[in-house]
Amino acid sequence: MKLALGPLLYYWPRQQVFDFYEAIAQAPVDIVYLGETVCARRHELRVQDWAEIAHKLTATGKQAVLGTQTLIESESDLKTLRRVIDETGFLTEANDMGAVRILAAEKRPFVAGPFLNVFNSATLALLARLGATRWVMPVEMSRDVLRDLQAHRSAGLETEVFAYGRLPLAFSARCFTARHFNLQKDDCQFKCLEFPDGLLIRTREQQEFLTLNGIQTQSSKVYNLIGEVDDLRELGVDILRISPQSRHTTELLDIFRARLEGSLDAAAARTKMAALALAEPCNGFWYGKPGLDQIAA
Repeated sequence: MKLALGPLLYYWPRQQVFDFYEAIAQAPVDIVYLGETVCARRHELRVQDWAEIAHKLTATGKQAVLGTQTLIESESDLKTLRRVIDETGFLTEANDMGAVRILAAEKRPFVAGPFLNVFNSATLALLARLGATRWVMPVEMSRDVLRDLQAHRSAGLETEVFAYGRLPLAFSARCFTARHFNLQKDDCQFKCLEFPDGLLIRTREQQEFLTLNGIQTQSSKVYNLIGEVDDLRELGVDILRISPQSRHTTELLDIFRARLEGSLDAAAARTKMAALALAEPCNGFWYGKPGLDQIAA
């Protein structure tokens, strides 16, 4: 089973991003997803910068994948999409069907990202025919639904599962971080730079509820399938995805690698992770329960 680092979902200063991926170059990860997949107003790095990082990671033996923006809203977004796809030296993760259409027309292999909402075998087969060589399971999917899809997936199609991080739940044309500060989206003052792991929202009873990340809404808790590695392996999952956070990402990758190699059991891994996580863990979606539930393996 391989280990992947998902795309950076947050907005960090330019130098912090470069420093982060310098560290990732030495981390025990097989695949690294790169690029701005959340918001078109995040301009600390351009497509050519992401391609530069991709070249450096490829030189260390890792597979670099460039991701496309999830919500395409304007002509400039389409131009950026085209620039990402034009980086033909790297596999592309398609996060909307517009990207799939272009890649299929060019007969290019691609990764079907988690936001394509593949919930049945017919959709999975269609994407495979269009050129998908890997698909990423939607974060809301349960292991029982995955089991059915695994039984019907096309030969050679890899399966990747989001296994750690705050859950990316939804996207909106409205920027909720800007709205929180009573700002217009087009004059957001790049407030996301102030929240390297998103803006935590609590209920009136002061219970942690959601995390705002610009136009993306995330869970408040951290999805963690470290205790379900045996389940994932039995289901024939090929790749586990870890989502970057501003601190301890390389340590978390070390723990997952040790768990995959069998040098660390689930209980010891959970203990080590407790001090590194942004928030309390959850795994409810995996068991077909409310996502914020924590179910014993």
